[in-house]
Amino acid sequence: MLHQIINQARKHPSLVPLFVFIGVGGTRAVLSETYLARFISDVSWDRKKNPESWNKLGPCDQYKFDSVYVDYSKCKNEGPDF
Repeated sequence: MLHQIINQARKHPSLVPLFVFIGVGGTRAVLSETYLARFISDVSWDRKKNPESWNKLGPCDQYKFDSVYVDYSKCKNEGPDF
């Protein structure tokens, strides 16, 4: 497949920017997903060390986008108020 891309780029030089932008976009998407999987702690990937990570959530931790029963504005937050 790489051989076909190189041949097309030689025959049609105007396609080179297209191949560059597609390559950069694909690389950025893979790196972004890798970063989120490794360094953001919203997802538990290790079942042996942390089998039930959802039990550590407090009653005021917002893990849903919208909740009918919990009013998050009345919960005391540890973070700054903006």
